[in-house]
Amino acid sequence: MASIEHRGENSYRITVSAGYDSEGKKIPKRKTVKLDPKLTTKQKEKELLRQAAEFELEVERGTYLNGGKITFAEFADRWVREYAERELAPKTVHGYKYLLKRILPAMGHIKLSKLQPVHLMEFYSNLKELTRDDTKYIALPELAKLISDSNINKKELADKCKINTRTINSILKGNATTEPIATALSICLDNKIKNLFTPKSQPSPLSDELIKHHHRLISSILTSAVQWQCIISNPAERVKPPRVDKKEAAHYDETVAERMLMLLDNEQLKYKTMIYITIYSGCRLGELSGLEWSDVDFENNLLRFRQASQYIPGQGTFTKAPKNDSSIRVISMPLVAMSLLRQYRVWQNEERLKCGDLWQDHDRLFTQLNGLPIHPSTPSKWFSSFRQKYGLPDLKFHGLRHTNATLLIGEGVDPQTVAKRLGHAKTTTTTTVYSHFLRKPDQGAVAKLENLFGKNKKDESKKA
Repeated sequence: MASIEHRGENSYRITVSAGYDSEGKKIPKRKTVKLDPKLTTKQKEKELLRQAAEFELEVERGTYLNGGKITFAEFADRWVREYAERELAPKTVHGYKYLLKRILPAMGHIKLSKLQPVHLMEFYSNLKELTRDDTKYIALPELAKLISDSNINKKELADKCKINTRTINSILKGNATTEPIATALSICLDNKIKNLFTPKSQPSPLSDELIKHHHRLISSILTSAVQWQCIISNPAERVKPPRVDKKEAAHYDETVAERMLMLLDNEQLKYKTMIYITIYSGCRLGELSGLEWSDVDFENNLLRFRQASQYIPGQGTFTKAPKNDSSIRVISMPLVAMSLLRQYRVWQNEERLKCGDLWQDHDRLFTQLNGLPIHPSTPSKWFSSFRQKYGLPDLKFHGLRHTNATLLIGEGVDPQTVAKRLGHAKTTTTTTVYSHFLRKPDQGAVAKLENLFGKNKKDESKKA
């Protein structure tokens, strides 16, 4: 049974027994609560009884955390296990764990209740001095020589390093790889990374936007700490993160987009179809990879997006539900894209027959040679090579989604319709991301008004 003790003005301490220690003594768990001074005496009694019962249940379940005794690192670990991994998308959790690798060494040792805004300010200041650790690496000739001299085949090396054989082949062909993979290969070959690889470019400093991502994660964790009644307030709410200037969403204009579509006539049908679907639908990369033939309605020229394909290192490729409920959508597609899809389906059926019994049917639109779903990054990597081949301006694959949106807005399509086609949960997301382009119709409207009233003034002057 919980006991309640009046500690001060509107302050009370609740004490609950958490069993007995090895010497048979009770283990007390205490929690101080503050009540709204506007409450009546009867309301205070009711609220205290409610909080006491809730606290007793927390202690009984072992979920009570004392912010004065646990560190930020301990709470963050529990937050990841009991909230993030249960409620958030796997890729989001993976990204959070990546950020925590910088956060926890800097402030993980601080007691949760002792964490102050100054700690966060110092951390953000230090982040400005760091460089990104996602630098790409190119293999030196010594790598191929060492693999040959080691008398180990690529399959054995790949298994030992827990990577794919195709990754090793790609690296040996001169393609860039990530630091973790370069490090893994170096360790497996009992050598230092600097002897086998060279950085593709100099490491760049952390951007203000990336630093802001650290702030948002810290704030989310501390918000949960407040909600779980471990601390009274969130210190992150009293800290201003770095200011990030809004940039125009990277995209191709109408001229470049038209040239790109013409150049696609020279490319393999599968990749041409990928780009056409993306440029005409504005879908996300994962949504494109997750499309199945059951999502295509040829009769009504409709395309349904209901799932996404994603990849996480160590977990592999998996299929997940869309980003949010609004991402599950059915949109109309132009005849040119649907006609291309019909051609592509005929081509894929021919490839299936050639493959025979080796074909593994997954109903996916875009597959590997044996019918298995493509790796989610395949369209992006192909698009990068395609751009370089024809000298098209730099643009990430996601920029095709922005291109779709900006072209629609440029043609006068209202933001609400654009938002629905893109799968945005709120129209405000669309108006925020594409605010630069929404100003153009606004400027055009002003010009029309100016011409209208200018015309009236001219007419009046003629009459005079």
